[in-house]
Amino acid sequence: MGADRIIVALDVASMDLALAWCDRLPEVQFWKVGLELFTAVGREVVWELKQRHKRVFLDLKLHDIPHTVAKTCERLADLGVDFVTVHSCGGKDMITAATQALAGSHTQVVAVSLLTSIASTQLVAELQINLPLANYVAEMASLAEQSGAQGIVCSPQEIALLRSHLKPQTLLVTPGIRLASDQLDDQKRVMTPKQAITLGADYLVIGRSILAAADPQQAWQQCQIALRDS
Repeated sequence: MGADRIIVALDVASMDLALAWCDRLPEVQFWKVGLELFTAVGREVVWELKQRHKRVFLDLKLHDIPHTVAKTCERLADLGVDFVTVHSCGGKDMITAATQALAGSHTQVVAVSLLTSIASTQLVAELQINLPLANYVAEMASLAEQSGAQGIVCSPQEIALLRSHLKPQTLLVTPGIRLASDQLDDQKRVMTPKQAITLGADYLVIGRSILAAADPQQAWQQCQIALRDS
């Protein structure tokens, strides 16, 4: 598994900071642009990353009526991002609208099964979903796959389950990755890089474990070693 399967989350709020990280970690080939950075800077940050020949995971978690999501995806098609996220709970029509709007482009639709910040107790008490968390994730992932999504975002805890339920070619993109020495912060369902890869993740999304490390270059190297040893 190559280093381009590690997606480093650019969870910063300015173009200067984003490009400074690219300069500091030139070996990183795949960067995540999330809501914070995209809201602060807009499409320009994607163009800058593409000028540097980087892959881009545009993590906007689109969730709206199908027409609005389709029109948004049409606007994103010319950016050339590799992945864009939608929420699976938006339903079949919304996910299908996204995939159809991006058909023929370079961009693949990746559906978020359930935020990694949500615990099983919250699923019942706050979202009023009376299914075991793993069952709910499996249902949402299957719905997204049937609706044309090329990949699923899931926590490391659901990798093995989804590998047994989904088509082999469906990508699993896994946030909630922490090095063994890290604090969990607001993530509830986490795992180390080696554990996630061993279970069958295709891509790992890693943010604070690298960017907030005392030595980000060393943390990046640790992640690569974990992949080589898997």
